[in-house]
Amino acid sequence: MKPGKKFTKPNLSRVINGDIAPKTEAENAPVPKKIRLDAAIAERFAAINRSQAAKLVVDGKVQVNGVQASKASLQVADSDYIEADLPQKATKTPVELPVLYEDDDVVVINKPAGVLSHTKGDSCSEFTVADFLRPLNQDQAENNRTGIVHRLDRDTSGVMIGAKNEKARAKLQAQFSQRKVNKTYYAVIDGHLKNDQALINLPIRRNAKRPTTFLVKAGGREAVTAYQVKEMNNRYSLVELKPQTGRTHQLRVHLAHLGHPILGDRVYGTEADRLYLHAAELEITLPNGERKVFKSPVPPEFKVKVQ
Repeated sequence: MKPGKKFTKPNLSRVINGDIAPKTEAENAPVPKKIRLDAAIAERFAAINRSQAAKLVVDGKVQVNGVQASKASLQVADSDYIEADLPQKATKTPVELPVLYEDDDVVVINKPAGVLSHTKGDSCSEFTVADFLRPLNQDQAENNRTGIVHRLDRDTSGVMIGAKNEKARAKLQAQFSQRKVNKTYYAVIDGHLKNDQALINLPIRRNAKRPTTFLVKAGGREAVTAYQVKEMNNRYSLVELKPQTGRTHQLRVHLAHLGHPILGDRVYGTEADRLYLHAAELEITLPNGERKVFKSPVPPEFKVKVQ
């Protein structure tokens, strides 16, 4: 090397017999990207989401390169061979749901109490609203939420709109997220509210001690419900509810927080023959541009409770 000449270290990997040897093609190859095992399962098996994949690992139903995996956090590469014992897809008995309206883009049903809007996986044997909508699907992805635009809790009855194609679904869901949909519910509640008409503006957040439930707590998401008492007797009140936001369990949580839970609310109140919450009206603009109001009569048992 000449004095003063700078030496730049080449792309080298090892020394052989005192001579520097260049890297081989294999050594120049990029390092394989690795991801968590549960994420890899969810990518490779379309019927499984990440939480379900993690449970499969915990239950000992996953092998990586022939060895049973014990941690969902195990890092795996594309070249790793993954075997998973997936749950069998359940056989479901079709159920006809009452149709209130139908056109080329949407179908509006009167969901009975006790029917699920959709499931979280394919292992559930219950027939859902999504199962009812699936045969009407034109171009949406086939999954456990096909056609679902919004949801009603299992025990809530009433008006629910579904989409037949992806364009319709996007237009309808945008209205829900932008609060351009007007919803009216009726509920039978325990006792009597302090005011016959008021606006409940109390934030709601997930209950850290019971993660499947929610509660009113500072720092939660904004939740606003307008109510008006329609009828009452010495024990119950029939209340009209107009949610201005769409938080999970919003109506149930708000009323329970006020000390007047909805009759039959097994989570936030006490059990009865059903949950006395009914989605009576839905005002929305259809994909064809027409603004419509869909109605479902308040079930007769609601009136019976306040006689």
